[in-house]
Formats: sequence, structure tokens, C-alpha cells
Amino acid sequence: MSVMKNLGYWLFLSVVFFSCVTEKKSTILTAKTGSWGDQGDGTYVNPILNGDYPDSDVEQVGDTYYMITSKQHMSPGMPILESKDMVNWTNVGHVWDSLSWAPEYNWDRMSGYPFGVWAGDLAYHEGTWYCYQIDFKHGLYVSTAEDIRGPWSAPIQMLPPELVLDDPAVYWDEETHQAYVICNTAGKQKSKENTLPGNENRIYKMSWDGTKILDEGQLVYTALGAEAAKIYKFDGIWYIFMAEWFYTDPENPGEIPSAQNDRKQVVLRSKESIYGPYEKKIVLQRGNGIERSCSQGALMQAPDSSWWYVHQLIQNIETPFQGRPQCLEPVTWVDGWPIIGVDVNNDGIGEPVVQYKKPIQGFPVTAPQSDDDFSASKLGPQWEWNHNPRNAFWSLTERQGWLRLKAGIPLSAESGAGPTINQWTNNDGSDTDFWRAYNTLSQRLMGVTTGTAEAKFDISNMAVGQRAGFVRYGGVYHLLGIKVDDSGKQNLFFMDNYANETMGPEITSDIIYIRTSNTGNKAFYEYSLNGKTYQRFGPEFTIAFGKWTGDRLGFFCWNEKEEKGFIDVDWFTYEYDGPKAAVGLN
Repeated sequence: MSVMKNLGYWLFLSVVFFSCVTEKKSTILTAKTGSWGDQGDGTYVNPILNGDYPDSDVEQVGDTYYMITSKQHMSPGMPILESKDMVNWTNVGHVWDSLSWAPEYNWDRMSGYPFGVWAGDLAYHEGTWYCYQIDFKHGLYVSTAEDIRGPWSAPIQMLPPELVLDDPAVYWDEETHQAYVICNTAGKQKSKENTLPGNENRIYKMSWDGTKILDEGQLVYTALGAEAAKIYKFDGIWYIFMAEWFYTDPENPGEIPSAQNDRKQVVLRSKESIYGPYEKKIVLQRGNGIERSCSQGALMQAPDSSWWYVHQLIQNIETPFQGRPQCLEPVTWVDGWPIIGVDVNNDGIGEPVVQYKKPIQGFPVTAPQSDDDFSASKLGPQWEWNHNPRNAFWSLTERQGWLRLKAGIPLSAESGAGPTINQWTNNDGSDTDFWRAYNTLSQRLMGVTTGTAEAKFDISNMAVGQRAGFVRYGGVYHLLGIKVDDSGKQNLFFMDNYANETMGPEITSDIIYIRTSNTGNKAFYEYSLNGKTYQRFGPEFTIAFGKWTGDRLGFFCWNEKEEKGFIDVDWFTYEYDGPKAAVGLN
């Protein structure tokens, strides 16, 4: 059967019908395509993951590819995705159920902006999964698991923060039975003898079980912004893939206008030793209509032996509001060097492809989960809390089929909780309650063209002083929800990032539906009391990339007076201009 017949057959079988008996959101939906990702015709359009999935690493085991991406202080930490064809990715879970290694990530501190889980390395060796990452404030950690879906071990500190900055990567050399880890140590160990500007990158010997450092490390490379290394060895030749900043581009000055500096993917090559000496070549740069810098990712191989590279787009444009998405590029080996993408201008450096044939044909269109009817016994892997949650203040079991969020009092800015200006938020709204309210649950925006998210809320158990509803946030936040005044009256309200309120009508219904739509980076809210007729409320606003994160969609809940009151969320749906699997809510 041909690829297209296979696809059509699968789409036919995947039409699912859902009843309205329980008044859940009812949909009839087949898998769909959009302006990016799998096009359903054997090709894909970059990005393949057009949301905030930064700092990727990929490990292949059997016929499945597994990806990790960073998410700073969000909890659970280090999302895991899987794919059969390198193009269509779905959620698997997270490495860390909570960010347990430091108190600032807990709900009673909430001062971990924007640290926590940074770029990591995923590895599978002798039947064990390993995930490495460097928390800028706390050092190099590793956790292990027998199953990619967990449980994962508690994190083990391998190096202290005084020695390393970010971006670890490991390699087990089977020929010499020696394991290694490379880290960006930046200037933390820099001697006066090293007069080269930029980050130092060191290689440490590691125990064969992957949990201990065995030496003091050896410097192998220094350059401006040099980080995100990955180690490979082919036919006895060592390769280190690395991202690097280029402050000028003498080869193509002004080719792509940008207010910020350029980032490229480089490769170091040594025929002698993992420690070098190394030759260097730029192998991927922005171009071919892609304005954002291209770098930092992982090398993969398809069953036909072709090579591919998945990487992020950097935030060096004016409106990177969806965050740092993932792209997929073909890799061609030329004279022992990997050229990533397609060399469209014949300068020996690859540029990203816009549309290209899929590496592996025959698999259906799918995507990370988004919609949720909260009928499962645990939260879907698409959801993440703003810092570790107060687990006693939320539930999926107290009301079957609903998500319950209980209201607590936001932490005070005077206590040192929350972000500071230029640490997480984009402006001086950093002292407002939202950033210190510990029951904020959200997922990623997908795409940059259009999208509409909607949720159904039961507000009948809200208490005096409580606020709850729908939030969009990244570097800025905008809320639409219900506020209960001292008399118990419930009013609709809109709040902007400075906590400026626009008060709306009194809401006497137990149920309210809230939806938000965006076209590009412009968004607005609507509400309904019957789920059919919607009214717009509040101004149009601009969504924005924050300190290392894109716009997010979700729920907020707090009480300014006491720990009292709760809301229940029946369902959440999200339609956007991109690939989506055949799913529905009943």
C-alpha cells in the first residue's frame, strides 16, 4: 500500500465520535495539518515543533527517537517526547516530577526564575537511561531510569556550580572503555594564560556507570558564546558539535537584517584524540528565508543510513513569542564534514530547509497533546506548573473528570519570592501577585499564525478575596477571570501585566466559558455563560517572549485574603494552525 493510501486509511479509521451526555466538550476530529510540521503528503515544513521546545537532545533506541528539552523553573522538569519519523513528536512525560534539588523552586519560595532545568543530554547505555543537566545555580546533575517513562532516580550532583555554567554532553568510548562529559565552564575556571575571549569548554573523565567525575577536566575549546556541545565519534574521528555566537559575518554582511547578533552551528574535528587538536568549520547558519539564528541540537540517523539534525531557532527577532521551536535538517557529509541543511548560496555552509521530504515515510500526522478533559488519574504531560506546586491545593480526584484548583495566598514580594525585573518579566510588573501565586498551570502556545484555546470553569465554590480563570503568559501576563468582592459578588475582570484591572459584569452563573484567540502576537479574550454565544471582554494585547520562554496558555487561582475557595475546570481545547492528532473530548 502506498504512503498516501496508508495515510488516508489511517485518517479514515481515526474519526472518533463523542457524545454530549456528560456535557463535556464534544468534538469530531480527524488528524489535521497546518502551516508547519508534517504536511500529510510525505513532506514537512519547518519548524516541526513550533512551540517552546528549546535546547533539544535526541537519543535513538531501536526504531524510536526520544527528545528532551529544557523548561527552566517549570515543574515537572525536562519534558520528554518521542517520534518514529523525526517529524511527528508526542509527549512521553518528564524526567523530574519536581525540581527537588533546591528550595527556591518550591511553592513556598517561587524564586527560581529563570533557573532550574537548562539544556541537558539524554543518553542510553547498557540498558540504563541517563539525563544530565546543569542548573546554573547548583551544578551538574544526573538522574537515571530503566524505562524512559520512569521512574527516574533522584538527581545526583556530579560537579558544583563554582566550576560549570551549562550544557553537559556525555560519550561512552567503547574502544577504550572510558566515559566522558563535556561542559561549558565559561569563565569560571579561566586562567590568565587563556587570553582567548569567550566560553571555555572542558572535558571530564566520567565513571563507566555515568554518575561520577574522575578528574579535574581538560580545556579543549574557547570561543565567544561557545556552548551546547555534543560529542560523536565516527571511524575513529572525534566530532564536537557546538553552538557559537558570531558578532560579525564577513562572508555575508547584512544578508539578513537583524537587530541582534548571529548564532551558528560549528563542528570541531580531531583525528587524534577527544582532547584535540581540533579543526573547526561552520556547518549551519540562518538563511534561505529563515531569519532566526539556527544552532544547538542533535544528530540522528534514519533506517536508510541518511543523517539528520534537529535544532532550535534562537530568539534573535523582534517577536519570537512562541519561544524557541525545533527544526529538522538533512545532513550531507562532504570531505569528512557534516553540512547541515542545504547550501543554497554555495559557500560551503548549510542553510535550513523550509520544506523537505520526511526522513521516514508511512507514519501518521500527530503532535504533542494539548486538549484535556481531565478524566485521567494524573495530569497530562503537556501541563507544567509555575514552580513546584502545592500538591494539597489541586486535585483530579476530588471531583471525577474535573481539575480542581484551590486558592492560596500569593507570597509577598518582600519575602524575596518571585522574579525581579529583567530576570523573568519584561517590565516592572514583576512585583505583582501573579508571579507569586503557586497554582498556575499551563502549556505551550503552538505556532505563530492563529490559535484559539478555550476552557469550561465551575466557579460556584469561589470565596471572598479569590481570583481565578484563564491566563496567557510568557514575559508578560494577561488574565481573564472571576473576582469575588467582600460582599461575595462575583465579577468578570481583565488584568494586564502591571495588575491594572478592567472590571466587567457580575456573573451569577455557576459555569463560565473562557476562550482566547491570537493572530500573530496580538491576542484577546472572550467569555460565555452557555458555551455558544461569546462576548469579547478586555483590550487586544500583545503576547511576548520572556526571559527564555514563549507564550503559555492555562489557569490561575489565588485568594488575596485567606486559603479558601476553589474552581473546577471541566475541559480545555486548543485549535491552532499546525499538525494535530485525531483526538476529542467526551
